[in-house]
This record gives sequence, structure tokens and C-alpha cells, in this order.
Amino acid sequence: MKNKELYLYERKHNNLGDFVVWMAFPGIYSFSLSSLGYLWMFKTIDEIDGVQIERICSDTKSPKFRVKDVRLFGFSFSFDTDFLTIFSMLEKYKIPLKSCDRTNDEPLIFAGGPVVTANPEPYKEFFDFFIIGDGEEVNAIAVEICRTSKDRKEALKRLSEIEGIYVPGLSQKVKKLTKKLTECIYTPIISEDAFFKNTFIIEMARGCANRCGFCLASYLNLPLRCVPYEKLLKTIELGLTYTNKIALLGAQISAHPHFHDICSYIYNRIQAGENIEMSVSSLRVDAITPDVVKTLVAAGQRNSTLAIEAGSERLRKTINKNLSEEQIFNAVKIARENNLNGLKFYGMIGLPTETQNDLESTVKLAREIKKINKGFDLSFGFSSFVPKPNTPFQWCGRENTKSLEEKAAYLKKELHKLGISTNISSIKWDYWQAVLSRGDESLNDFVLEVYKQGGKLGAFKSAAKKLNIDTDYFATRNYAFTDKLPWDFIEINPGKDFLIKENNRLLTDFI
Repeated sequence: MKNKELYLYERKHNNLGDFVVWMAFPGIYSFSLSSLGYLWMFKTIDEIDGVQIERICSDTKSPKFRVKDVRLFGFSFSFDTDFLTIFSMLEKYKIPLKSCDRTNDEPLIFAGGPVVTANPEPYKEFFDFFIIGDGEEVNAIAVEICRTSKDRKEALKRLSEIEGIYVPGLSQKVKKLTKKLTECIYTPIISEDAFFKNTFIIEMARGCANRCGFCLASYLNLPLRCVPYEKLLKTIELGLTYTNKIALLGAQISAHPHFHDICSYIYNRIQAGENIEMSVSSLRVDAITPDVVKTLVAAGQRNSTLAIEAGSERLRKTINKNLSEEQIFNAVKIARENNLNGLKFYGMIGLPTETQNDLESTVKLAREIKKINKGFDLSFGFSSFVPKPNTPFQWCGRENTKSLEEKAAYLKKELHKLGISTNISSIKWDYWQAVLSRGDESLNDFVLEVYKQGGKLGAFKSAAKKLNIDTDYFATRNYAFTDKLPWDFIEINPGKDFLIKENNRLLTDFI
């Protein structure tokens, strides 16, 4: 399976090390090869002397190492329902699911990623420790501690004393790690078997300065950090020596002070005759300029995604997405005139303070864009609001499912009349995501029961009923600012006082 992998760094191939680590991706092999964070974590541990590491995916059939030889088993935890695959993988290798049931003969189990950095409490009984925040450096420290400790108890005691590591039962407060981007994170392994085939992914920036009130990706990664321009160029050069496909990654790549310089650099190389394909993660509306679009088109991108979040200017201001209709119309005009084939608009339904007027504004906006841009491919994608920890809207309960499904049906019907295709995420699945997002330690048995019942949509409802859990308490209830929140033990900047001020500013000033 792995014979088509091309390593872009020199592996140590130290066969003398007897400390074995499994780095697990809770998904299939091809997806793992397109996960930048997962691959980079693998690389950082792979470069440690005396350590042997192997990547394990949900479809791994014959691992190189036997589970009895593995001392540390780490999981990437990026999506709320990843726990289902993680539990399945632990059972596959006959490892007890709960930490309290494991002995010194079993590996220590840990996880990192945005889900557990934001709120690890619904999963705390299943992991021996968690990496909270940016893990590039602390992962290596954790490996060294585990490698040099005489047993599980000593390792966990030492780990609990390290900044950025949460050991349930031992850690009282944990400070989220925030790394300076002094180096450029890039795809260390290129493969034609990857979901994004032979693609070299480059992290241009981390974080987002716009701070939309609902956005975990923004608040969890503040402040906005940008890779130095010269390092970016050097990394792009590295990638282009192995492949002609590059992808620029970041929540707000257009905020990089040299974003337009990078576009010009790529465009000029293409104009000089090089075959370079380049894609970008979704752009802000105000980042759509002729030079950017020309570069994307020259590099083979035919469509792009714009996150406008809401159709009315009032609601965009409420969520701190300060985009005018004029900017949106101008972005479409620039995209069309510079030969993009189409745009997909991404929005949310059920945002705090949303009214029927806001939904009608979305339809009106779509109608006017369609009218002015005949023949231009327009589509819309929507998800429903999920309150996320460590954001100004973490105190805002989610609308009830029936109301949200009515809103989704309205948008789908009205946009269909305009000939605009619409994709809306499952309202019921989004509800359970909200439960997990704001859950506390009482949900540990709940997620285990969901897994035992098969992990489908009905399993969530059935598990809640069996265990007598009021899931609306987590999903739809408005919290008071004085309420103790499950994730309050994590020290993160900006802190709770700032989030309260932002909540008041957005939901009072713009209503």
C-alpha cells in the first residue's frame, strides 16, 4: 500500500530503537495522506532518535509492529464523531477502551487536535492524556517522557507537569500551546494514492484575525500568525521539485502580507511555461482581486468558495463578518470577468438573532447575483449553527431542530426556483455535534453507548434515552455568563472576560 510514498525528508531508519509509537488517523489511508497536521506530527516523531513510529489508519490491515510492542498510541481528533472510528480502532487491536481498564502491558493512548483542544471532557475516560493546542514541539517531549518512564503511573505524573498536556485526574489547569510560525509546515509525504493526488500542501498562515463570533477555527488559533515570505518561497520551491500540484492552506491566507506576491510568483512561473496547478482554501470576499483570480485560473482552478455566512448585512455585522453587499457583488464580477467558471457561497442558518427577514435577504441576494451574472455557475452550501467552546457564541443555545429544518426547507425551495443548487448539512447530525461540543464528563458513558449501538443517527437518541441524559441541556440551552463551563480549566487567550465583552458587543450592539 505504501510503496508509492515519496518522503520529502531524510528518515533516520534507526532500527536500534525499541520504543514503538503508533500514530493513528481515524479514517482511511488515502485521507490520511491529505491531512497536513497528521502527517507533520508523524514527521516530528519520526525524526527522534531511538523511536520507531508507524502510521495506522482505519483500513490498515497488516501493521509492521505487533500491538504488544507498541508503547504509545496517538490519535488525530479533528471532528466530533471521530470517537466512533477511534473506539473501533482500539477494539481492533484489543485495547480496552477506558483508560482505567488498561495495564502496563497496553500502550498509553493520547489524542490531539481541535476537538479535544476545545473541549476534551466528553472523552476524558478513554485517553491517558491530551495535547492541548499546537503540538509540534510538545509531542516530542511527550514521546521522550513516555520512553524514559519506568511505568504508566510515572509517565502520567511527569506528563501532567508539562505545559500543554492534560492528564485527566492529575491536571488541574492546562495552558493551551500557541506556537510561533517560524517554520513552514508542509506535506512531508507525497503520494498518488492520497485523496488529493500528488499534492504538496503548504500552511501559509494559522489563525484568523476576523474573529467571527461562532468560529472555533478563528478563536482556537489566535493570534493570526503568518509564515515569513522567504520561507514560503523556499518551501514552494521544495514542493515543485517533486510535484506540479500545490495547495495553500490557512483559515485566512489572504491576510498574509505577501499573499499577492505569492500569487504573482506562481503566475509568472506559469506564464514562463511551467505546468503548475495551485488551489487555495476558501477566500474571503474582500480578497477576490483580478490578480488572485488570474493566478487561480492559470493554475487550473475553475471554481472557488466564498464564505459569506449570512445573506443580510445586519446578521453579518452581528456575527462580526463585516462584508457589504457591494463587496459581494464586486467579488462575483471580478471572478466572472477573470474567467472563473463559478462560485459556491457558504452560509449558516440558525445564527443567533436570525429572523425570517435574514433568510429572505439570502434569497434576494442570490436572485440579484444570478440576474446580473447570467451563465455563471452559482451554488450555495449551508450548515446550521453549532455553539463552540472558546468563542463569543459559546453561551448561545442552538435553535430547535424543527425550526431549523423548516428554515432549511425554505432556502432549498426558494433557491431551487432560481435554478441554484443548494447543499444543506443534516440538521439532526448538527444537533448531536452541538451536544458533543458543549458536553461535560457525564457524556463519557453516552459516547461509549452510542458506539456500542452502531454510531448511526438513531444510536445517539437511543443512548441518551437509555442513560436518561437531557441532551437539550447541552445543545439548545442559553448559558449564563456565570455558569461554570466544562472547558474552563483550559487557559486560552483571549480569555473568558474578552469573550463575554465580544458577546455583549455583537448581540447587543447589532440586534
